[in-house]
Amino acid sequence: MSEQIQIALVGHCGPDAFALQSSVMGFVSGAVIHKVNTRDELDEKMDDLSLLLVNRVLEEGFGTESGIELIRGLGEGAPPAMLITNFEDSMKESIEAGGVMGFGKSAMRSQEAERALKDALGI
Repeated sequence: MSEQIQIALVGHCGPDAFALQSSVMGFVSGAVIHKVNTRDELDEKMDDLSLLLVNRVLEEGFGTESGIELIRGLGEGAPPAMLITNFEDSMKESIEAGGVMGFGKSAMRSQEAERALKDALGI
C-alpha cells in the first residue's frame, strides 16, 4: 500500500460522492479520493487503498446490490470497509460482516463521521 491515504467511494451516485468527498477532505487533509463504480475498478485500486466507504445499495457492476455483501466478500488483506448508511440495523450487519463502524449520509459532516474515519485510518 502507498503511504498516502487513499479512500474509495464505492457505489455512490454523483451527488452523494461529491458530498462525501467534500466531507472526507475536510476531516482527512491530503487524502486522495477515488470514485469506484464497478467491482473491476475496485479490484484494480485495492492494493493502494487505505479505506473503502461503501454505499448500502449498489448499482450493477459489483456482482451484488448489497454493500454489506460486498464487505463480507472482501476477504483477508483488504483495507477496512465502512458502510455508509443511516440505518442502524444495516450498520450492525456490516460490522458483523467484517466492516468497521461507519456513519450515515445525514451525519457525514459530524464529529461522529470524523471520529469513524480517523479510527478506521488509525490517525
